[in-house]
Amino acid sequence: QLKVIAIDEQLRVIYEDNVHFDKDLPEFKTQGGVYIHSDRLTVTSPVLMWVKALDMILEKMKSSGFNFSQVRALSGAGQQHGSVYWKKGSSHVLKNAPSELPLHQSLKACFSVSNSPIWMDSSTASQCSALEKAVGGAQQLTSLTGSRAYERFTGNQIAKIYSQNPQVYMQTERISLVSSFAASLFLGGYAPIDYSDGSGMNLLQIWEKAWSVSCLDACAPGLEEKLGCPVPSHSVLGSISPYYSQRYGFSPDCKIVAFTGDNPASLAGMRLQEGDIAISLGTSDTLFLWIQEPSPALEGHILCNPVDSQTFMALLCFKNGSLMREKIRDDCSSGSWDEFSKALSSTAAGNNGNLGFYFDVMEITPEAVGIHRFNRNNEKVSEFPKEVEIRALIEGQFMAKRIHAEKLGYKVSK
Repeated sequence: QLKVIAIDEQLRVIYEDNVHFDKDLPEFKTQGGVYIHSDRLTVTSPVLMWVKALDMILEKMKSSGFNFSQVRALSGAGQQHGSVYWKKGSSHVLKNAPSELPLHQSLKACFSVSNSPIWMDSSTASQCSALEKAVGGAQQLTSLTGSRAYERFTGNQIAKIYSQNPQVYMQTERISLVSSFAASLFLGGYAPIDYSDGSGMNLLQIWEKAWSVSCLDACAPGLEEKLGCPVPSHSVLGSISPYYSQRYGFSPDCKIVAFTGDNPASLAGMRLQEGDIAISLGTSDTLFLWIQEPSPALEGHILCNPVDSQTFMALLCFKNGSLMREKIRDDCSSGSWDEFSKALSSTAAGNNGNLGFYFDVMEITPEAVGIHRFNRNNEKVSEFPKEVEIRALIEGQFMAKRIHAEKLGYKVSK
């Protein structure tokens, strides 16, 4: 989806709406907003679908009578790790888009890669190996950029595009993240990548807040020029493009604040402070926290903090999240969350020493698969009673989150 929310000076929501990619833009034939390619590893989204969704949501706001002239500033968040490739000459087209045309019509020839690699893509294993090797190993890359090489990270995606189609790469004048791409549409020029989203690329030195020359060189030639200079995540980039004043009635003084990635935006939106920790329980479970002195590790990520550029945020992703909980719910409590909760309440904290690790699919943190149960004597067993199984799952998942957070430098307050 593309979502919009407008708030007043008291932070009260005065407008919200969304465009659903599959339902509202069926001509792009996406499933879940993406294309899963035949190799089952390559996953992309059509760039023009994102632009058309923006046209559509602004037209919906206009039809509803929304008063664009009152908007003082706008910013946004985009999925981390997606990337957009602007063709040479696109800057001029973006700056001079005629207000009588929807933006997607003006920009339809502006992208050297029409289907953007996104966060779900896992087709760059060889590029990841090459990047780690080029800088002296996985731990060295982690110490530089906050993460070991990940297949979805932008540096490796760029390396793949360059190696498979150097012609396309050479035709590209600017590479944006999804966040800076969306900001560029409002700015009418190329928006810089912000520190926080930029630290999910395997390219940014998180301590110096500058591109790593060794990482850039390992991915593709002339890459620094195509990325531009990164900026703090709260930077005011400039005023809105005249296109939006003419077409929708925005004030020419409306400011565009740097857009960031969805994960950093969650830390900012939840107003986390030092020592706070947040856990999102979803298909994948995500844990993120404000951290002063990080210890970059091979598991998890250290990103620049979007609120305070001198500090950091740690991010851990656990692939076996709600789908694993739902599987155990179905197996042990007839598909009922009420029964699941009762079974959980019927067992003591600590589960009498019984412990389980539940990885239905290959886990990210740690890299492991399978279901592993241990009794109080630390002996591996093949099964637990149903209520013991439920508590073992929940306690195991939360202990793993704490252990891995502490490895990254999180300290539990006494």
